[in-house]
Amino acid sequence: MGIGAPGRVAYVNARLLDPASGLDAPGGLLTEGEHIVHFAPGLFDDGPPVGAEIVDCGGACLAPGLVDMRAQLREPGQEHKESFKSAGRAAVAGGITSMVGLPNTNPVIDDEATVEFVARRARLIGLAKVFTYAAATKGLAGQELAEIGLLRQAGALAFTDGVKAIADAQVMRRLLAYAASHDLLVIQHPEEPSLATGAMNAGELATRLGLSGIPREAEIIMLERDMRLVAMTGARYHAAHVSTAEGVAILRKAKAAGLRVTCDTAPFYFALNELEVGEYRTFAKLSPPLRAEEDRRAIVAGLADGTIDVIASDHCPQDQDTKRLPFNLAEFGGIGLETLLPVTLKLVQNGALSLLEALDRVTRAPADLLGLEAGRLRTGAPADLVVFDPEAPWKVVADTMRSKSKNSPFDGHLVQGKVIRTVVDGRTVFPEPAR
Repeated sequence: MGIGAPGRVAYVNARLLDPASGLDAPGGLLTEGEHIVHFAPGLFDDGPPVGAEIVDCGGACLAPGLVDMRAQLREPGQEHKESFKSAGRAAVAGGITSMVGLPNTNPVIDDEATVEFVARRARLIGLAKVFTYAAATKGLAGQELAEIGLLRQAGALAFTDGVKAIADAQVMRRLLAYAASHDLLVIQHPEEPSLATGAMNAGELATRLGLSGIPREAEIIMLERDMRLVAMTGARYHAAHVSTAEGVAILRKAKAAGLRVTCDTAPFYFALNELEVGEYRTFAKLSPPLRAEEDRRAIVAGLADGTIDVIASDHCPQDQDTKRLPFNLAEFGGIGLETLLPVTLKLVQNGALSLLEALDRVTRAPADLLGLEAGRLRTGAPADLVVFDPEAPWKVVADTMRSKSKNSPFDGHLVQGKVIRTVVDGRTVFPEPAR
């Protein structure tokens, strides 16, 4: 069978899961070429169609492939930390079939040529589908708006300065006003930069370790300011990696008031707290920092009540040269592509969310937010699928991760939920097909 043109494939003996429709039932699914042609509870009970390749799921879950709306892919410019190919391998091993890269590359993604480069390179590699955001301001400098209309035409899904906050209120106001007039999405890293000069969460632990702290108010103040600007402009606004209890409360109130705001968090912020820093463990140095246990619980509550719309990996690969340093000097960030699904499933195992609710945060919700044809089982849709065993236990070992960088905050943790097969446009891309 040619790699570019898969034939008919029948997925039998599956537990079909589709958060978009609420489907959770034993059944089967049929793909032809790049698309889903049929799926239903009880499908293939009388036997699979003649001439189709048979994939026996063995009772495992068959769901839409995951959509990761926040990953740093490092290409172009820092391929020694990650590349489209290494990120693609890690993504499909984690059941991710679509991911969106931040624009903080070198060069910065602030012109049409760079947006088009990303799409072209990702297509050539043929693993997870790669989309991109574009810079909100030229050079991510936070001063002059980028050519937003042209970047949107070139394929940018939304506009953000990546890991930098758009700190100037007038610049943010102009950006939101322009975005509102064209119904574009603005994504903010909500952190007041003049307050966010420390190395970890401010508090008793930071004081004990002798480390400078980043107060929770850095996130809170920026979100409160931005909600005022959203109310002024009527723009669509998305807060990335929310990490504080008050941050969740601000967004909950804004949604209740009818503002067009959404937000995401990352597995780090609902599964870990600041104690993970331990004895200066730089793999736990993240931006925003791991917070106190009360904040972690508030993030779980925000996911449970729907205030937090999406879970994203917040994949931020850093190499040994930038992580194996004294804590104050080490770079921020942790990898997260291969652990996105199993750590999200902790919310199910702990009773915070149902399986469909948890999957919704990593499939339908990010796809709908970004206008992607992904994240749901639908006849005629691209056959982007994941087969996984939600109970299978394994231990995260950073050195065995497929990312070029190995900086996983979950290194050494026990998790449940293992990807068995990942399918992109009807092609099995994990496990890698035999050559």
